Amino acid sequence: MICAIALLFNLKLSAQDKVNAVTVNWEKTISISKTTPTLQLVENPMVRPGSSIHEATFKALKELGADYVRYVPWFPYPKMAVAELDPPTKDKTSWNFTYLDSTMKAFMKATEGHSVVINFSTTPAWMWKTDSVVKYPADPYKTCWNYNQGTQLRDTTMKEVSAYFARLLSWYVKGGFTDELGKFHKSGHYYKIPYWEVLNEPDLEHNISPQLYTKMYDAIVTEMKKVSPSTKFIGISVANIRNPEYFEYFLNQKNHKPGITLEGISYHHYSQPSWPEQTLEGYQYTFFEKADGFLEKVRYIENIRKRLAPHTFTMINEIGVILRSPEVSGPIADNYWNLAGAMYAHIFLELTKIGIDAAGESQLVGYPTQFPDVSMMNWENGKPNARFWALKLLKDNFGPGDYLVSTDLKNPEVGAQGFKTKGGRKILLINKRIEEISIQLPADAKDAQVSFVDIITRENPPSEVPLTSNIIKLKPFSVAVIKLKN
Repeated sequence: MICAIALLFNLKLSAQDKVNAVTVNWEKTISISKTTPTLQLVENPMVRPGSSIHEATFKALKELGADYVRYVPWFPYPKMAVAELDPPTKDKTSWNFTYLDSTMKAFMKATEGHSVVINFSTTPAWMWKTDSVVKYPADPYKTCWNYNQGTQLRDTTMKEVSAYFARLLSWYVKGGFTDELGKFHKSGHYYKIPYWEVLNEPDLEHNISPQLYTKMYDAIVTEMKKVSPSTKFIGISVANIRNPEYFEYFLNQKNHKPGITLEGISYHHYSQPSWPEQTLEGYQYTFFEKADGFLEKVRYIENIRKRLAPHTFTMINEIGVILRSPEVSGPIADNYWNLAGAMYAHIFLELTKIGIDAAGESQLVGYPTQFPDVSMMNWENGKPNARFWALKLLKDNFGPGDYLVSTDLKNPEVGAQGFKTKGGRKILLINKRIEEISIQLPADAKDAQVSFVDIITRENPPSEVPLTSNIIKLKPFSVAVIKLKN
């Protein structure tokens, strides 16, 4: 009789939907989280004061309230990223923080009370050996994609480049600095910068070898530590992790100067379409497959780190999707933002299981000509999109100290994980597909609350509704948090 009732129950459900059962053993802990969900902000004209979305952008950043937010003034806009654009002469220097300060001030105000990772990633072009003088636009808001030239520093002692970054840090934490000619430049800034990342994607920008990067890192950190002894430094920050040499070489203490402590490392991942004409129907498989390939590499790199530098923390601080070159324009499907948000949620969950310290979504603002497909803000109306709201949903519900408990769901198209958090018992669900999927939750999930981001919520904050049964329907690319009554 019991079997017959169960059969009828399943038949009733399967007549309308494919139902998958989630089982959670709340008494069996599999790991304790140390992972913080966060994001990065890249300097560009749309985040500067005076842009149409400046205020909305920094309002969203402030209300997110995340830790380990990464800020990167970047080379396509030399005047917004480089403090000394021309080499010093015997008579003058070119130090100018006008454009650097404008967004840095807004960033530090919006993240006040939270930890930040600062990365003024671009070295002045004149410090590199090049065939000719590298020119930069007079217009600070005009792109210069060929600014990073040269593969060898002109000063092989590293004194020039290390002094540049020490002065840059001093401008922001010591109220100013003394330049090459002995003149003091007053800033009035006394920011506390807990983390500084040394260069960005050196494997791409100047094609720096692991050996040269390690020498640069040691020289730069040695001088910057004199300015701010409490600041911790993050190294590597590579774009591609196909070659493990960066990790094997950099994480080996024998390759560093005496006194250098390896405090942290970072690296990046972007899923991309398999071919230019691929559509959303194909993205749903490609993006997650490439994410899973990346996660396998993360596990491998973690083994290297644990073997060579077990006390070094790891931040994966650029996680996103790039559809095409920034020079190529084209429409972006509305549901794409939800798909990209679901992929980030999937990577965040798996990084939590692995034990990564920070999972940073990339990036807060992009727009046409500046990687629009990576944006978390609508550059036309200033509203956060589904990628932002998926991050906020995760940040508001999960973080370091959470207990991950034994969770089972046979369907690989849905991610599921039970958490015991400070806010109670929760289940994270991620629909990786373009179809609606029904999920059978544990019996005690009835009368729980569910918060979710999906193709209906779009540019609105997560919706929250009560469950009336232990069956939930996840719309395409939904990220949902079930909050059980305790």
